[in-house]
Amino acid sequence: MSPTPEFFNFATDVFDRWAAECPDAPALRWVSGDESVEECFSFARLQELSRRAARALAESGIRPGEPVLLMLPRIPAWWISMLGLIRFGAVPVPCTTQLTPHDLRYRLEAGGIRAVITDAEEAAKFEGFDGVGWLVGRPASGWRSLDDALAQPADNYTAAATRADAPGIIYFTSSTTGQPKMVLHTQASYGLGHEVTGKLWLDLGPDDLHWNTSDLGWAKAAWSSFYGPWHCGACIFAWDARGKFSGRRTLDMLAAYSVTSLCAPPTAFRMMVKAGLEGRSFPRLRHCVTAGEPLSAEISKAWQASTGLPIYEAYGQTETVILIGHFKSLGFPLVPGSLGRATPGYDVHLVDENLQTVADGQEGEIAIRLGAERPVGLFKEFWRCPEQTAQQFRGGWYLTGDRATRDADGYFWFLGRADDVIKSSGYRIGPFEVESALQEHPAVLDAAVVGHPDSLRGQIVKAFVVLHPGKEAGEEMRWALREHCKTLVAPYKYPREIEFVPELPKTVSGKTRRFELREHAGKIPPSSPPV
Repeated sequence: MSPTPEFFNFATDVFDRWAAECPDAPALRWVSGDESVEECFSFARLQELSRRAARALAESGIRPGEPVLLMLPRIPAWWISMLGLIRFGAVPVPCTTQLTPHDLRYRLEAGGIRAVITDAEEAAKFEGFDGVGWLVGRPASGWRSLDDALAQPADNYTAAATRADAPGIIYFTSSTTGQPKMVLHTQASYGLGHEVTGKLWLDLGPDDLHWNTSDLGWAKAAWSSFYGPWHCGACIFAWDARGKFSGRRTLDMLAAYSVTSLCAPPTAFRMMVKAGLEGRSFPRLRHCVTAGEPLSAEISKAWQASTGLPIYEAYGQTETVILIGHFKSLGFPLVPGSLGRATPGYDVHLVDENLQTVADGQEGEIAIRLGAERPVGLFKEFWRCPEQTAQQFRGGWYLTGDRATRDADGYFWFLGRADDVIKSSGYRIGPFEVESALQEHPAVLDAAVVGHPDSLRGQIVKAFVVLHPGKEAGEEMRWALREHCKTLVAPYKYPREIEFVPELPKTVSGKTRRFELREHAGKIPPSSPPV
């Protein structure tokens, strides 16, 4: 891993280097959702377009160090905007298009965000926003046109150098103790930290066409759709598929576009295996990786039996780059079911409640030992939340909140989260958000949600609901509560299963004992099938 310099900017120091060395090499290959339009962007072309974006965004009053909410589907403007914002030192805040107006109001207020980049389809979600608004697509009153800005030459626009420790990117991540927290990474720590992601885990080079199926609003996109591939000069493949994930169509695209490297969450691999691999051929595909939730050995074996390719699992967080993984180039055996071994350069241990390391075979919390300098790739802080930052940086450790064991060969085996964040289909869902939505319904007196095992999604959101006296429990109420949640939170968050209970188990201090609810859910059959 490269040493941290005094000044660093991913756009100018990494991307522009590839644009200088191989200007005509493909950097982004984009295909529309219906496959009727395909466009390939070279490194030189993206360099020029991102310079145009940087100049226009800066001239609109956005300042270096200022957060800018970026919410776009899988269209070229997302990559151009990311590069443009980073280039002049603004701080992208990527968000998924699945967020509701309710979700977005919180993010704008919590982050003090006064600039937004989105498209015409999502603009209505920002009704009442009075900051700097940039729009992709058809013009709208009160919005500036990014399309028009990209049509104007950059005139060799050059931004001022950005310090390595300057704010680089912010992601909102779910929490069990309140609304989503803002994870702040610096320019160099994240930009340089993903060098190991691209070279070791993704195993990429300039001849690769890499496809990450994940949504652009998540940190996985930074890992595998932006920093990681471009550290290696690889071309990123992007298919503007919207709506529900289709295993069959994904397999079709994988074959039709000669993808060489695939990154997908375990849920996607499950759905592709379920769609049927018989008779399919992927002659150029050479490397497959997954992260975000545990991968079952059954799916791993089925995929390898049909494609001849193992799936290299890895572990990291929104707060980090890759911390543990299976790395082909290092020569260690791939052990299905395990997370892999610690990433070179990271001092990864398991610790007990007293922050003491545990012996091999013993359960502990995954923790990163901190030296005199913060490890490259580790976030700076939970922005505007010093209490949460202090809770996770203690005693010379960064505490991940995830529990695992480690065997004598150095392989880590994931057990579960120390907190209650739900991982469903690769998404992280904070119980507080869903509970808050449920509790806004006039029929609900109290509510709690937990993750419940599911063969397809890994986990589903299960809600335990206490109704006000006189309100009738039943299928009609379940339907009403689900529909209510869909208006307040993103669609992947609403409870697939709802159980009505007379009361919730509580601690003396009034906190819900979710552990008891998970135990209870495992002992009785579902009250309503997942939808």
